[in-house]
Amino acid sequence: MTQATLSAAKHQIADNASFNWRALLQKWEVMLALLLLVVMAANGVLLDHFLDLDNLADSTFNFSEKALIALPMALLILCREIDLSVAGALALSSVAMGLANQAGLPPPMLFLVGIGTGVLCGLVNGLLVTAFRLPSIVVTIGTVSLFRGLASVVLGDKAFTSYPQLLADWGQGYFFDVIPRPFAVFVVFALLFSFVLHATVVGRRLYAIGNSPEAARFAGIGVNRYRLCLFIASGAMAGLAACLLTGRIGSTRPNIALGWELEVITMVILGGVKVAGGKGSMVGVLLAIAVLGMVNFGMALANIPGIIMTILVGVLLLVTIVLPHLLSTPGKRH
Repeated sequence: MTQATLSAAKHQIADNASFNWRALLQKWEVMLALLLLVVMAANGVLLDHFLDLDNLADSTFNFSEKALIALPMALLILCREIDLSVAGALALSSVAMGLANQAGLPPPMLFLVGIGTGVLCGLVNGLLVTAFRLPSIVVTIGTVSLFRGLASVVLGDKAFTSYPQLLADWGQGYFFDVIPRPFAVFVVFALLFSFVLHATVVGRRLYAIGNSPEAARFAGIGVNRYRLCLFIASGAMAGLAACLLTGRIGSTRPNIALGWELEVITMVILGGVKVAGGKGSMVGVLLAIAVLGMVNFGMALANIPGIIMTILVGVLLLVTIVLPHLLSTPGKRH
């Protein structure tokens, strides 16, 4: 082999390596993983107790309920739908639990009441979207006002308190004195939703619906049936989040979970699920949840005001959206 041939081969290998690195860095999940490492490292250097294992475990209390709601939200957005009523459904579910508690229902029944109320809220959304062919964004803008309005009418200027210890055990407790129970619940459902999306026929059909609902219908997929089930799942997760959140804070107030819908949607969009539908992964959503959770935890340790947290989360979202275009090859940028 001549020297020129060897030189050309070396250049080809270098070009291939460069291309592979560029292609790897363009993967959304890889960028989120690198971003998570940067956030962890920066907070670890700047904040003395950030990397303390007990603190990291406790930090999951602040995002586990939101993360639960993000799981079905990811599937809805994947299918070109959205549910802006999740925070209102959570509030109404918590109020229903408060009424049930006052009526003397046994503590385990409060979980059924909370989740059942969420399921009913999701069923209302799903029927309005599928039976009447209404846009989900319009429907859920209306129902979030309906659900939270009903909760506010029932509560007035009061609050439900004196919940049983069972709720506190699940909202504030630990497994083996190490793993927060809300986080453990989230991990179980994250594995379940990931399995359904990436390893079952249901997941493949959801991607098909997101890519083209019309083509999915011609392929024999019950598009409206799947949409209805997703809205019910969204309501159920909001109800479950209400159980955990109510147990964690020990009360139901009119402003419970106010504004959570936008934080949940940010988790999903930051995770790489496209609003246009048909593209995204549960891995990306889980990484985005971790990134936002660690950013918020770090800023809370640094005593940074909440409004600054909101601004920085917005900047983080924009940077993550723009970065793939900056890393793309010049020939692909327009």
